Amino acid sequence: MERVVAANEVAFSLGFTGHSGHLHLEPLHPVVRPNSLTSLPDFILPPAFPQETHERMRESIEENYFHPEVDLDEFSVQNSGRWWHYDWFDRAKIQLEPSEPRFIVAPMWELPFRRSKNSVIWNPHSVEVDITLLMEGAQELGSMPRMPGPPKEFVRGSTNNRPFRPGGLEGSQALQRSLPEGAHSGDWVHEVIHGGHAQNVPPSSKNGLDLGSLKEYTCQWTYTSQQIFPEKDSIDEGMNKHSVQFNYLFKKAWEEDIIEGSSGDGFNQDEIENEDAKVDDIPETLENTILSESSDAEAELGGQSAKAKNHDKEVWALLGGNDIIVDHFHELVPDMAIDFPFELDSFQKEAIYYLERGESVFVAAHTSAGKTVVAEYAFALASKHCTRAVYTAPIKTISNQKYRDFSGKFDVGLLTGDVSLKPEASCLIMTTEILRSMLYKGADIIRDIEWVIFDEVHYVNDAERGVVWEEVIIMLPSHVNIVLLSATVPNTIEFADWIGRTKQKKIRVTGTIKRPVPLEHCLFFSGGLFKICENDEFLPQGFKAVKEVYKKRKSNAVGGPSGVKHVASHFHGGGQPKQFDRSNRERSQKHSGHQNAQNSLNTSGNQHTSGLRRSESSLWLSLINKLSKNAQLPVVIFCFSKNRVDKSADNMTGTDLTSNSEKSEIRVFCDKAFSRLKGSDRNLPQVVRVENLLKRGIGVHHAGLLPIVKEVVEMLFCRGVIKVLFSTETFAMGVNAPARTVVFDTLRKFDGKDFRKLLPGEYIQMAGRAGRRGLDNIGTVVIMCRDEIPEESDLKQVMVGRPTRLESQFRLTYTMILHLLRVEELKVEDMLKRSFAEFHAQKNLPEKERLLLQKLRQSTKKIDCIKGEPTIEAYYEMASEAETYRRQIMEAILLLQSTQQLLSPGRLVIVKQLPAEDHLLGVVLKTPAAANKQYIILVLTTATASSMQASCPLNKIQENQSFQQGYFITPKGKRGTEEEYFSSITSRKGSGAINIKLPHYGSASGINYAVTEMENKDIISICNCKMKIDQVRLLEDASNIAYAKTVQELLKQKPDGNKFPPALDAVKDLKLKDMALVQMYHIYNEFLQNMSENKCHGCTKLNEHIMLMKEQSRHKEEVNALKFQMSDDALQQMPDFQGRIDVLKEIYCIDSDLVVQLKGRVACEMNSGEELICTECLFENQLDDLEPEEAVAIMSSLVFQQNNTTEPSLTPKLAYAKKRLYDTAIRLGQLQAQFKLSIDPVEYARDNLKFGLVEVVYEWAKGTPFADICELTDVPEGLIVRTIVRLDETCREFKNAASIMGNSSLYKKMETASNAIKRDIVFAASLYVTGV
Repeated sequence: MERVVAANEVAFSLGFTGHSGHLHLEPLHPVVRPNSLTSLPDFILPPAFPQETHERMRESIEENYFHPEVDLDEFSVQNSGRWWHYDWFDRAKIQLEPSEPRFIVAPMWELPFRRSKNSVIWNPHSVEVDITLLMEGAQELGSMPRMPGPPKEFVRGSTNNRPFRPGGLEGSQALQRSLPEGAHSGDWVHEVIHGGHAQNVPPSSKNGLDLGSLKEYTCQWTYTSQQIFPEKDSIDEGMNKHSVQFNYLFKKAWEEDIIEGSSGDGFNQDEIENEDAKVDDIPETLENTILSESSDAEAELGGQSAKAKNHDKEVWALLGGNDIIVDHFHELVPDMAIDFPFELDSFQKEAIYYLERGESVFVAAHTSAGKTVVAEYAFALASKHCTRAVYTAPIKTISNQKYRDFSGKFDVGLLTGDVSLKPEASCLIMTTEILRSMLYKGADIIRDIEWVIFDEVHYVNDAERGVVWEEVIIMLPSHVNIVLLSATVPNTIEFADWIGRTKQKKIRVTGTIKRPVPLEHCLFFSGGLFKICENDEFLPQGFKAVKEVYKKRKSNAVGGPSGVKHVASHFHGGGQPKQFDRSNRERSQKHSGHQNAQNSLNTSGNQHTSGLRRSESSLWLSLINKLSKNAQLPVVIFCFSKNRVDKSADNMTGTDLTSNSEKSEIRVFCDKAFSRLKGSDRNLPQVVRVENLLKRGIGVHHAGLLPIVKEVVEMLFCRGVIKVLFSTETFAMGVNAPARTVVFDTLRKFDGKDFRKLLPGEYIQMAGRAGRRGLDNIGTVVIMCRDEIPEESDLKQVMVGRPTRLESQFRLTYTMILHLLRVEELKVEDMLKRSFAEFHAQKNLPEKERLLLQKLRQSTKKIDCIKGEPTIEAYYEMASEAETYRRQIMEAILLLQSTQQLLSPGRLVIVKQLPAEDHLLGVVLKTPAAANKQYIILVLTTATASSMQASCPLNKIQENQSFQQGYFITPKGKRGTEEEYFSSITSRKGSGAINIKLPHYGSASGINYAVTEMENKDIISICNCKMKIDQVRLLEDASNIAYAKTVQELLKQKPDGNKFPPALDAVKDLKLKDMALVQMYHIYNEFLQNMSENKCHGCTKLNEHIMLMKEQSRHKEEVNALKFQMSDDALQQMPDFQGRIDVLKEIYCIDSDLVVQLKGRVACEMNSGEELICTECLFENQLDDLEPEEAVAIMSSLVFQQNNTTEPSLTPKLAYAKKRLYDTAIRLGQLQAQFKLSIDPVEYARDNLKFGLVEVVYEWAKGTPFADICELTDVPEGLIVRTIVRLDETCREFKNAASIMGNSSLYKKMETASNAIKRDIVFAASLYVTGV
């Protein structure tokens, strides 16, 4: 063999070795020279495998895969009665090499306070660990591990990647090994041993080989009464006598779900036994005490009742409040990852202790209580452990601000829709949507993440974006720990329990309800402040004082009548708005700064009470002067309208609240911040206007501001130079900037659909901005009252009421479905089951499974037929079907006009009596009135008088005492003659009143009768005969003679005493003409004919057997109902899921086997716009004939969100593209409605396509200055910038889609369009990121 020369004169010789003929490399000595002898191989063996032929391949496959062999020890006759635990595939004759090591030696982690203090350097003990335990955190979805992708996909991931296995998904049916049918229960063993059919279809295959039946193995099965779950004391002892050996209920998933969990969540026994005895500074019982308290807390949460303990002993949410951790914090955590310059609160110490133990934490506390400390410590731990931590926030502003706050302490990166800074950092701050995209696309960075911090968790209640939080929590892998930060909510434990059950890990719940700065709530009315609430306690005397002032002013009002109605139910001082002011700003007044001072929310009725009103400017001026005198500035004034914010600030003309030094500071800061703007952007009307307000100490903050202007206002407010800030509610959510005082302009808001009162949670969130920790002893909250004051009950509700509960907003989206369908091991049903909406239903599954087991164990009484083989099942089925048809037919017949005329008093009918459901003969005494829909019918009953009295309630018998003589037969000599009876019919005309108590029971001529009210459904049929009755003597002046005569006449109508009179024919007599009903009528008659021919008809035990069949049917229905409730079909959104699957098949995103196609892969890339519309737009080539500027202009309709804008002026080409895209949306809406989705096509198109900024974006892409494009529309400047920034993200998505489609021209067009819109003020860098 020739000598192989490597670098640096290192050479190797190659040879064959081993029976498999593997290559063998051996280094050569440098002095060895190649010659003929050394060039020969060491030795040459014959081929490792014989030559393959078709026959040998067939024999090998049949021998290894299709010849089942049973382990005689495992499946012996003696072991045949027990529950099977057998792994079929572990016994397969499959040679797998090379194999990976199953165990490795790894260091064992020890808590800091458990380590030895003798050495400075910690030397961990090494133990043998199963390699699967180490790889559990980054498990792939599938059997083969995935190699890391290219570096450019490390952070964002790719649709070509498979997501990591979500934590807690181990019990999913999609992840279970594909075992042969019946292998779990052992039924397959019966087939194999008794010579059944072989399993001829391999796993994951559709077809197999038909090998015929197996050879029978002679054996005898022995059944025992072994208890299957001996550790479950919740099952009744009597049930253990029954042996259910092969029942599908006993699956591993159920056993794991209901098995008794270990008490507490502390260290394991080995750690306790191996504790270093040299740790003398920690009490030996300290840890055990903490563990015992955790066990008590777990028992308290999980054991609300004995029943709850038995049914579900695993508690996932553990409530904090451990004083031992607080008292011995520095002993338990001696070496903190980061030191804080202040004393930690109790809940912060608890959270840090649990973070050190590697547990997930849920912190619920008020605003400014210090929840961020927990997030900082998670960042510090990630840096210490050389892992990564992710901080997610619902709003981009929070992400930018947190990036600035954490930049000086940690290695921080920022990932948002348009910014990507230092993605390789150990601490990443991103929006929740970015993290969801990373999880779905299987970004390799997920392997390194140790902590994910969810801030503002109560944002899960958001109807539009709350679903993102649930998706991320469900999709997180098991190695990721969770830190949740939330405001106080009433169902914290419930939400934490859901997360714990979903991720199969304990969640430690801690927090505080104590405010760092106490709040006082006041009403501002008539120039005075009236305190009505303090320390979360309502003060009735304060409200009474302001009420007295209101009454006095009202009585002294000039020209005001004394009897004016007090409309105190209006929260807003200006009254309840009758109509939302949707009027657009005039373009000429949009940037001028001149605003009308009239309150747009005031009703016209209040304009007549001008004596009680002040102008807006004087009202605000009086409030600010009062707050300034009381040293209660700065103040944040919340208004729930962008227009109202601007108008209120502009009304503060002549008000100057800053000193000369503060003016200088504001001017210098604004000059530095706005210096990055180019050209005319520096002199934009909004920039000039806001800068003038800031110099006087007044600021505005809402979504219509330019991003850079909004950040300037936020930073100056944090510096304390802005004294009065008019803002919308987004300031309370997106900016951490407390003030001395908070003012509510109104307690009503428009939520996009209608005006409503503020919710307690919303009020608390905004009111929490009052009071600066360390600066103020108390925070003040003021509610403005103009002409009216709110009701006391409304104020109590909003101030001291319970906050809004966390509710699931989970909904299915096409992107979610397609991402999950990309991976075979993930099922959409698993995502639905693990949503917060299905939490309680899934939590109750063990109880339903036990109930189902009990139902299956119940024995039903066997029906013994006296006529041979029983046919009662067929008879009962025919009777049930006939009854169904009869109800539908009679319901339609009784609505016919001809039927109404026939059902007059005196008409004989056949009715049904409950509960025995006997068919009884009766006569109509009175037809329904307009208010009463029931007939009054006299019925001949079969029960005796004594039994009727027993069945009738006591009070009814007492009420019927005046007619009790009707229960006895009148002597024959005292009965009236027939002439007397019928002569009374015409002797007196009745009033129509009913003077007897219904139901009325009696007996005449030896026959019992009852007068009762019956509905249409109780009438079986209408007879063809009619008799005379006396309504007056039967209903008004009750007479026993009349009842006796009526009963006798009814008996005469029976031909032979047993049969009923003939019924009216529905078609001939009742004139039934509906073709479908006539068809049903004929089918009904066929059922009756078949029933009469059945041998059970007329049997003496028919009624008894019918009752037994009803009991069996009811039992079967209950079992089926329980099975349905436990199945995937019972999920709330399963119908919506089926409809969306049909839609995706129809548009070829997936095929019939639910395999994602090319169009589906493209749809997975669409996140900023509606995925179906975007995908159809691309595949219909709607952008091919457009220039880049025109394409990006049309694409703006996918991301723009505001309604009611001015109609843009479009070119003919853009107008045609607009119509084409709108028609596509209408077609998709109609398709979804066709598949039973609750979507209106017009609303679907209107909600997802808004063309208000098409002209603006077109001009901007062409290079028009920003000041000029603002004049083309009435949309605020901030929304224009926000739309264009999101549009750049849409261009990137379309570019990625074009790459998947292979459309190079579209790829270049999107790249050109993205470069055209990325310029000037729209893409100015954030001040939080770059600094000032």
